[in-house]
Order: sequence, then C-alpha cells, then structure tokens
Amino acid sequence: MATIRPFRGLRYNPHKFCDVSDVITAPYDRIHAAEQTLYYDQSAYNLVRIIQGKSTPADDADNNVYARAACYKRNWIAEEVLIRDPAPVLYVLEQRFTTPDGVEHVRQGLTAALELSAFDEGAVLPHERTLSGPKEDRFKLTNATQTAWGQIFMLYPGDTAAISQRLQSYLDAHMPGLLHDRIVEPEVEQNFWLVDDEALIADVVGAMGLQSPIIIADGHHRYETALRYRDEMRAQHPDAPANAAFNYALVTLVSMEDPGLVILPTHRLVHSYPRKTAAALLKDLAPYFTVEEVSTLGHLQEALGDAVPEHPRYGLYDGDYNLLTLKDLEVMDQLLPGRDPNFRYLDVTVLHELVIEKTMGLSKESIERRENITYLRDPIQGLEAVDEGKANFIFVLNPTRIEQVRACTAAGERMPQKSTDFFPKIVSGLVALPLHDTL
Repeated sequence: MATIRPFRGLRYNPHKFCDVSDVITAPYDRIHAAEQTLYYDQSAYNLVRIIQGKSTPADDADNNVYARAACYKRNWIAEEVLIRDPAPVLYVLEQRFTTPDGVEHVRQGLTAALELSAFDEGAVLPHERTLSGPKEDRFKLTNATQTAWGQIFMLYPGDTAAISQRLQSYLDAHMPGLLHDRIVEPEVEQNFWLVDDEALIADVVGAMGLQSPIIIADGHHRYETALRYRDEMRAQHPDAPANAAFNYALVTLVSMEDPGLVILPTHRLVHSYPRKTAAALLKDLAPYFTVEEVSTLGHLQEALGDAVPEHPRYGLYDGDYNLLTLKDLEVMDQLLPGRDPNFRYLDVTVLHELVIEKTMGLSKESIERRENITYLRDPIQGLEAVDEGKANFIFVLNPTRIEQVRACTAAGERMPQKSTDFFPKIVSGLVALPLHDTL
C-alpha cells in the first residue's frame, strides 16, 4: 500500500520568479561539468548551487559543497527567494514533448510526500542496481540542508482514470505555467500546478492508497538515501511523530498506463579497448548471433524495430553497420541458470553478460567504473566518435519495454545500470520537501 500526503513545499517565490526557467535544473546525476557551468551562468539563484555545487581546491571538512548548499538555502529563505506554501498541498507536473521518432506525447505526474518503506516490505520496489558513491553524496547533501531537493520518479500500476482524471477538471480551470529546462532537455514543455482543494486532495490520497506496488523509475540512489536519513533521524529522535517529514520522500508518481510514459534506448560506446577489433569480435560472436551488414543507421534502426523477444537484436558500428540477432536464448539459460527468465532475456542482460563480459572479457567492476564504456542516448554522438577514431565501436540497442520493467521488478530482479532511460526526466527546482518538521 502506497501512503502519500500533501505537504508544505519549499518553492521559488512566484512574486520574484514569474518564470522559473532560469532556476530549475535537470536531476543532479545528469548535471556534468558543462551543464553545471551553464546553470551557474543562467542565474545567481539557480538550484545547481545547492544540488550540484562547484567544489574548490580549498574545500575541507567544514567548507565544502554541502556546507555552501546549506548556506544558500538559509540565505535564499531569508531573502524570500524560497518560500513555504502556507498549507499542505499536492502538485501536478505535466510534460509535453516530442520523441526522436517525431511523435508528440503528454505525461502527467502527481508530486507528493510518499511514506518511506524498505524494499522487502513490498510497497515500493526498485528495478535497477545502485552504487555507493552517489548515495554517500546525496546523504551528505540531505544531512547538511535537511531538505529533499530532487523528486524521485515513480510508477504506480493503476489505470490513469484512477488518479489523473480526478485532477483534470481542476487543472483545466487553472492557468498553466510554462517552464523549460533550457540546458538538458530544452524541447520539453513543463506545466506545474498547485492543488489546494481539500476534498480533491483527500480523494486523490485515498485513490493512490489502493495502488501497489510502486516502482522506482528514476532516483534509486535518492530513495535509498532517504531511507538511510530516516533511520538516522529515528535513532536521534525516537519520540518523533509518525508524520515527521523525515519519514517521507519527495516523489512524482506516473501511471504505468500513461500513454506519455516513454523509455528511450541507452547505447554503449566502447573506447580504449585494445583486446579485439570489431571484426575479431564479430567472428567470436558468430556462434551466438547471425550477423548481417546493413547500409545506413536508418536501415539498422528499422531492423532493430522488427526484433522479437525470442531473438534480441543489436547494432554494431565500427565504420560499417552490422545487425546482430541472437540465435537462441538457451545460451542465456546456460550462462545465468540461477536468475529469473525475465532478467536473463533482457536485451541489456544479453549484451552485458554474453557480449561485453563473456566475449569481450570486461569485468563487472571495470564496467561499473566505466573504464571502456560510455552510455549515450543519441547514437549519432557514438557514430561520430568512431569515425573520428575516438572510440572502437558502438552497440546500438532497442529500448527496454515497460512490461519488462514490471516483470523484472515483480520477480525481485534488479536490472543492470542504464537499462532504462525514462524520458523526459523530472526537473529539479519546482518544489522541495523540508525534512526538519512535520507534514
């Protein structure tokens, strides 16, 4: 059972920021050096200073990105740049976007405080593995600022009519605020509403309580960080009430049946790999795959789109386009006999276990360290890197399907990292959840 609550969000003051496009950001894990600099230049109040601040050579235990984040929070509240909503409310995020195939989509999410629960309790389930480094970083930020800044993107199993249609008439009566994250996903239009109708809030909270389990789409590190922070706060404050804010996570919930729920493929660019040429690799893969040469990226993508679950397909580009089709899934039964078939037969599992690890000889540890692999949403970047001699070759993949996410999660399996790229991301800076008081 998923328990959500309205909350008094911490938001950019609408009287100071009629358009918050200059202060919102992509999620922290999509902010790299180039995006960080652009966000810094965009506004002195851009949230990047809190969620992914710049470090300096002089940083130490007392003066660092986390201490500066806490300072920005205090100063911006004092300046009324950030203000609390006066009463607990829910929020709705609508995202309008066009995917690379030219199709227009609309996706609606409900932003609320979700009661935290351990994965073994079954109310909230993960679908991907996590790493310790990002969790430590997010914990330090949470601990320093006592605030949840980034929304965790979650999926609920109910029909869109169960939640979304209850909100639509209310939203239709309110003017949307059009926002853009101008750096990472500028093509996405973001509309954000505050819902303060008490009867509607009670109706939506009750309807969401019937949805289970909730699956994490993006934000596994943030959710596990929230669990750790909750446990530490409970130890420090054993008499705190059940509605203490640290018992909750900041989430945006989207129905698995939402027609705007899109997963894009994540391609694997192989670089600095001296063991085999692409030709040698293709020869070694011949016992497992049929290999056909195709003429263009368009023809390759069309052929990938014709793949069937029993015979996963991949593209390999090393200057020439090659289509790889797995001959028989039985090899995966032999390779991973102890794993659930829903995991064994994933495209990313076949690629990593059979091709990258078994045939190419890369270890799981080196893959986690990204020593020879770069993950790309746009295959064109990879093709150019190969053509310029900056990479060996690129694997072009089909996207993971939402039914695969659901099946793996139900089986208790966690997918390899970068198995899913839910598009678009949930931007940061629309609202934050203070954790130092009650809801």
